[in-house]
Amino acid sequence: MTDHEGTGFIKALGRWDTLAVGFGAMIGFGWVVLTGGWLEDAGTLGAALAFVVGGLIMTLVGLAYAELVSAMPKAGGEHNYALRALGSRPAFVTSWAIVLGYVSVVAFEAVALPQTVLYLAPDMLAGRLWSVAGYDVYATWALVGIAGAVLITWINYIGIRPASVAQTIAVAFLIAVGLVLLTGAFVGGETRHLEPWFTGGLAGFVGVLVATPFLFVGFDVIPQSAEEINLPQRQVGKLLVVSVLMATVFYIVVVLSVASALPHSELAAAELATADGMTALWDSPTMGTLLILGGIAGILTSWNGFLIGASRILYAMAESGMLPRWLAYLHPRYRTPTHALLVIGGLSVIAPLFGRQMLVWLVDAGGVNIVIAFFLVSLSFIVLRRREPDMPRPFRVPAGPVIGWAAAGLSLVLAVLYLPGMPAALAWPAEWLIVGLWWVAGLWFVLRLPRIAAGPDAEEQLIAATGKR
Repeated sequence: MTDHEGTGFIKALGRWDTLAVGFGAMIGFGWVVLTGGWLEDAGTLGAALAFVVGGLIMTLVGLAYAELVSAMPKAGGEHNYALRALGSRPAFVTSWAIVLGYVSVVAFEAVALPQTVLYLAPDMLAGRLWSVAGYDVYATWALVGIAGAVLITWINYIGIRPASVAQTIAVAFLIAVGLVLLTGAFVGGETRHLEPWFTGGLAGFVGVLVATPFLFVGFDVIPQSAEEINLPQRQVGKLLVVSVLMATVFYIVVVLSVASALPHSELAAAELATADGMTALWDSPTMGTLLILGGIAGILTSWNGFLIGASRILYAMAESGMLPRWLAYLHPRYRTPTHALLVIGGLSVIAPLFGRQMLVWLVDAGGVNIVIAFFLVSLSFIVLRRREPDMPRPFRVPAGPVIGWAAAGLSLVLAVLYLPGMPAALAWPAEWLIVGLWWVAGLWFVLRLPRIAAGPDAEEQLIAATGKR
């Protein structure tokens, strides 16, 4: 579908908009609350190296995405690549996995927002509702998350341009806060606080590494919105890779700057370690508050980016006949997939009612599905290089097969780390329940899906077989 027909998406995203969507989606709230734990688990250099390795893995996967988005600039990203390379059912698995990854981030931010506001207004708790996993849920706390969900959904509902403007402003503020934190390390940081450089051995390093798929997921939102980007296709691929490199630098700067602020033991015990680190670096509670505001900006950029991505892939799945046609509805005025937006927005409205523990559950449940999708996209990259070597690729990755196999292999290694007995094993019952119920629902859809062979016309065959258009 093309915008000039008046029936498709509007091409409204320029160079900075595209970069802001990808980078902003990757920088959520985890850097504010989790840094102390990373330093305690792996040490300063151990945590920094985990992000170097995690960033390298994501860059390899990002290169595969960059080539594919330049070759197939269609809404839905992964859905289109896997359908053309692997066929209908593997494409459904890829798409369904990434949808859970995206939805988990959207819901995560809906829970992270009231938790952040609580730091700024510790007396806000009122109207106890119930207890979930040992944590009390208060009406005022939940209301902050619900209000945020309604606002973000509404901004996306009324068009990609308002959503991208909000994203750009929030990303600019986020970067400014990051620079203030880095400057603080030179002003008030102490080298003695950087020790110990390594703690926890290999297990500590791996414990931080397995968090990187959840923290770095977001660059792939760029392919989801490909039909709304008004740039040459080669540039889109380049911007995707740049966004991954920017996120890697951002996380490493946060780890090293915060580590220089206070002893690791104090940071690990802090409710929001990065904010306490900023306060110590500048010897000013005001600077800690500024960092919290940066964290809120990160929540909003990630939330906004993943709502864009999740709604577009649901739209693409419905458009090709994998999901009910109702989800492929585009608003006649705003040209946004409003039904898909309302479904995901509705899930984010519910998330705060499950309380703070939902943060942990969503990181793990979403992370393993994201890695599965990354593996299948890397596999699609390899297959298309072999099967369709002459397909136009405006952004062509040098040493493509090597990059593809490396991305696929490393993604598979990360996926194994979520299995029982491994460092990032899913917790029973909550995390297994989230993943299990999601895939039971997916099984119902996939068993009703016609088997369509891979190929350039796979989507047309699928649409014809399901009669969805």
